[in-house]
Amino acid sequence: MRKTSRRAFLAMAGTAVLSACGSNSVQTGNPPPSTAYSAGVTRPKPKPVDLAQWYHPYPEAGVQEAVTRYAAAYQKSKVAVQWNPDDYETKLNAALTAGPVPDVFEGQVTVDRVRQGLLVPLDDVVGPVRGDFNASVLAAQTVDGKLYGIPQALDTQVLFYRKSFLQEAGVKPPQTLDELVDAARKLSKDGVKGLFAGNDAGAAALAGPLLWSAGLDYVKDGKSVGFDDPRAATAFAKLHELNGSLLLGASTDWPDPVPFIDGLAAMQWTWLWNLPKIQDTVKDDFGVLAFPRLDASGAPSVPVGGLSSMVHAKSLNPNAAKDFVKWLWLERTDFQQEFATRFGFHLPARLSVLDKVDTAGDAAKLVRENGRAAGPLWTPSANAALVDALGRIARDGADPAAETKKAVEAVKAELGRLSA
Repeated sequence: MRKTSRRAFLAMAGTAVLSACGSNSVQTGNPPPSTAYSAGVTRPKPKPVDLAQWYHPYPEAGVQEAVTRYAAAYQKSKVAVQWNPDDYETKLNAALTAGPVPDVFEGQVTVDRVRQGLLVPLDDVVGPVRGDFNASVLAAQTVDGKLYGIPQALDTQVLFYRKSFLQEAGVKPPQTLDELVDAARKLSKDGVKGLFAGNDAGAAALAGPLLWSAGLDYVKDGKSVGFDDPRAATAFAKLHELNGSLLLGASTDWPDPVPFIDGLAAMQWTWLWNLPKIQDTVKDDFGVLAFPRLDASGAPSVPVGGLSSMVHAKSLNPNAAKDFVKWLWLERTDFQQEFATRFGFHLPARLSVLDKVDTAGDAAKLVRENGRAAGPLWTPSANAALVDALGRIARDGADPAAETKKAVEAVKAELGRLSA
């Protein structure tokens, strides 16, 4: 995402380890009721406990003030927001291991944190509104059948296309991979390429969408490789078929919409958060699509990701921390909508809140119907193995079946490590 922003956490990098933080005064809770109180005597009102809540430094103006305001509005506990401007992941990992602070923090659910006993399960918190989240997004918060994170806001990738370019070429918005290959070929003319999906020929950005297009996934059943199937190689081969129609060597990579805005590509796979910039430049001469399906047995998709709120298992007040995250990320839908939409173009994680966002338009429908997310078992090592294989297929014309087999074996080894 942005410079240490939500975007940075979606890049599958974050395994750094953190330093200690400033001390926060944390009470151990309220004392047991004294037997000195008899029936009819009013007991003292319990004092609110202190909670420390950590955020990474969002660069958008107003975010820090907003989250501080949210914390101040909570009445059951005293919540101190800590903004962490330097190497958030490293600092967070160290703090989670060393002590009770933070009580509540944002990040991504990882298998390592769960296996180290650092996270509190939140199934009881989310349970009553579980159906108000995209199922794939909740699956990305789940390890060994338990849910550990509450999504705060969503970012998604979509296929932008220039309406006028497609109309002039007599091309309809593609709904299948073959239609995408054909459209990209017809749109590649007069110095314009049909599609931009990254300077690596789409290997990194399109790995998941290609799997989902074939009805497959990164991991299945929470334990085994999800693309140990001949259909994976069939989908991956389409990336090589696209190669002659792909924009390569652009001055910026696929997360930046400049190639699309500058008319260097008729279609671009990029983040939805670029929508305001694209609107400002090309006005209404664009549309958005999910990544096309391979065939009738596959499915269109839009990758969905974002940061989640978690409770530290070493917190001295885990129940109070759970109450707070429930209040902020499940009950205060006004704060959830503001957090997602006021400071950059993001989407609320709750589907009922998403439906209230007028500017979401087609994006809300795409997320509801086609949103997909990689789960915690999909590690950076597993991702690197698949992306490397896709790169050789896309750029070098390597055999899709052989390369897919190599990736499958590498991911099997990684999953074996995680289950050991």
